[in-house]
Amino acid sequence: ARSRTVGELLAPTSPFDKKCGRENWTVAFAPDGSYFAWSQGHRIVKLVPWSQCLNNFLLHGTKNVANSISIRLSRQNSDSSQKNKPCEHIIDCGDIVWSLAFGSSVPEKQSRCVNIEWHRFKFGQDQLLLATGLNNGRIKIWDVYTGKLLLNLMDHTEVVRDLTFAPDGSLILVSASRDKTLRVWDLKDDGNMMKVLRGHQNWVYGCAFSPDSSILCSVGASKAVFLWDMDKYSMIRKLEGHHNDVVACEFSPDGALLATASYDTRVYVWDPHIGVILMEFGHLFPPPTPIFAGGANDRWVRSVSFSHDGLHIASLADDKMVRFWRIDEDYPVQVAPLNNGLCCTFSTDGSVLAAGQDGSVYFWATPKQVSSLQHLCRMAVRRVMPTSLVKNLPIPSKMVEFLCYQI
Repeated sequence: ARSRTVGELLAPTSPFDKKCGRENWTVAFAPDGSYFAWSQGHRIVKLVPWSQCLNNFLLHGTKNVANSISIRLSRQNSDSSQKNKPCEHIIDCGDIVWSLAFGSSVPEKQSRCVNIEWHRFKFGQDQLLLATGLNNGRIKIWDVYTGKLLLNLMDHTEVVRDLTFAPDGSLILVSASRDKTLRVWDLKDDGNMMKVLRGHQNWVYGCAFSPDSSILCSVGASKAVFLWDMDKYSMIRKLEGHHNDVVACEFSPDGALLATASYDTRVYVWDPHIGVILMEFGHLFPPPTPIFAGGANDRWVRSVSFSHDGLHIASLADDKMVRFWRIDEDYPVQVAPLNNGLCCTFSTDGSVLAAGQDGSVYFWATPKQVSSLQHLCRMAVRRVMPTSLVKNLPIPSKMVEFLCYQI
């Protein structure tokens, strides 16, 4: 089935605008669904209220030139009334933007640094931050409501390729870089860098937190997939199975599954708790043999995203296709065409997939599926129980297999 186009946000072009530097490496939705952000290429990040975006799509059909409704805010406009009405922002980050992540704070979540009595920034109930990872190794933190720069984090020596906030509202940020390290920052402690995670022998391409913030997955060159314990900052295990660089990863909403995308033309779905591959989604048939797995570069998988229903995965490959998969089917249930796609992510409610390409963003309606009561119960159980505990439950073996996503 062909996916239905919802809309598009087109980056402005000028006669002198070179194609090089217009790459859109990253798109992101705010955790509460209020904002959408994407890198327009060069140094520019665009922030738009998501509801306003959807309304424009409904009013004007699919076309929406991004700058036609832009409101350029002065840096001084930071009064609280702005926070009630979401505004659009254009942010100049000063260097090419490779990664974006939204973070929202929960006041009850204390900083991990116990000795801090004074902060430059008060992170309150309605705080929403945008982290941008840059070509020069810097990470800039912006206030989404005002467009103001809050922090400039300098420690990486190479491109910051990916960013992820802990989902628990603690404002713990992890950055993945081409300098072969991951760094852990505490934004409630004025952006203090708490830890450097070392283990990758080559570039780190991506990182993702589990839904309970206890585990971090990081992926990179040389087939690397690492799992880290984020309480002890120690490596749990390395997942073996890919045949080429691994470029993207994401956990399922219940934390029971982990999807990884690789240049070996495959998306693997793992049980991260025991390190086994449960599913394989291939983008080349027949699949390349391991010795040639790096050669099929017109089928490299660039990005993967897990839907919030826990049933669907989206993947984006160099064969100019976006695919929607069900976790219990071997073939895509929907497809859509996209040239030069680099990144994709589901909206907060899972109804729309956004994919970035050459500074612009395209949106598709996602497959509609009413989750079965069985699946909803499975997700509820798996949110609180790792595989080892599920296997010890005094229940029939078929139920254990279902809870472990093995049937």
